Amino acid sequence: MEMKSIRDIYKIGKGPSSSHTMGPERAAKLFLSEHPEADRIQVILYGSLSKTGVGHGTDRVLREVLSPVKNEIVFSQEDPQDLGHPNTMDFFAYQGETQTGHIRVESVGGGDIVVLGRPKDPGEEIYPENSFAEIADFCKWRYISTLSEYVEMNEGPEIWDFLGQVWQTMKDCIATGLSATGVLPGGLNVRRKAKHLYEQQLPTEVAQVRECRIICAYAYAVSEQNADNGTIVTAPTCGAAGVLPAVLRYVQETRHCTDEQVIHALATAGIIGNLAKRNASISGAECGCQAEVGVACSMAAGALAELYGLNLDQVEYAAEIALEHHLGLTCDPICGLVQIPCIERNAVAAMRAMNACNLSYFLCGTRNISYDMVCKAMYETGINLSHQYRETSEGGLARFYNRRRGARG
Repeated sequence: MEMKSIRDIYKIGKGPSSSHTMGPERAAKLFLSEHPEADRIQVILYGSLSKTGVGHGTDRVLREVLSPVKNEIVFSQEDPQDLGHPNTMDFFAYQGETQTGHIRVESVGGGDIVVLGRPKDPGEEIYPENSFAEIADFCKWRYISTLSEYVEMNEGPEIWDFLGQVWQTMKDCIATGLSATGVLPGGLNVRRKAKHLYEQQLPTEVAQVRECRIICAYAYAVSEQNADNGTIVTAPTCGAAGVLPAVLRYVQETRHCTDEQVIHALATAGIIGNLAKRNASISGAECGCQAEVGVACSMAAGALAELYGLNLDQVEYAAEIALEHHLGLTCDPICGLVQIPCIERNAVAAMRAMNACNLSYFLCGTRNISYDMVCKAMYETGINLSHQYRETSEGGLARFYNRRRGARG
């Protein structure tokens, strides 16, 4: 099976969750189109969709799509024995008392869905190479020096218009997030911090402190927009959408990069994210937050390496360092909301991406671990994590937080 277009990684849509809102929205639209006769539709949510669906707005988006057809959203407390993915839902169509249709759908991350019993949607499968090693070998054989050149060879020059739209949406999201104030919805009373971070310049602020403050402000801006159901770009998911635009925007401003250079970096990041999605996972419900923020950090580190003009080995090493040091990161959103620890985690990962890229420049010739190896390790780690730490809000920070009293010890 060939690897899909990088258009599959970058989806423009509403937050707060690609797997809990974008995926169910696609599934509901599909089912509604297939059953125009239905006067009632029931949706049963299982696993992570059931446990954190309210906080993520799953029921809200389903009702919006299915309306005006009468609908019932059920948060199942028990999972079927044959549940193959933690983000699973059943759709039932009825005309009167007669059931006229049923599908089971898995929301597999990044807004993608799989309808069980049907052939998988191949999308735009255009990359014959399915690992970084295969891509690197091909590029060296063809004297291709950058992943962005490899992307254009496979996707065609029209990919740049698409990535231009992606980059413009990312910039707009940062700008909107930096200007917004107030409290995010959901009941946690989380105040927006991006504007405060951006404007809080210290009288004796050194360059390193400013870099941290601005990058974090940009990451907060996007993540807060996501938490407030704003328009964002999955990179690779909604919950990890702040990492990549934060570092790219900062480097563009400080190094005076053109938009064309940035969208080439987005192409490199897209390949790195694609490899993680194909060979591991980008679903927090399947593999924890290492699959979301960890992959986002690796995409950002690789993109930075492209912007800095580093070679292909250094690009791989930057991505590998970034993902390796997120291994085991759990997904434990408090009250099922994409706010704590998700927003702050995006900012921390953005800074980690900068460090990973810098390390790759100095130490590339000494590396022993490949990006492909880390992807395999991430997936194995993820599927062996307790379900409590895979977007169920049953463990970690979510377990030790009380909505009324705040943190408890």
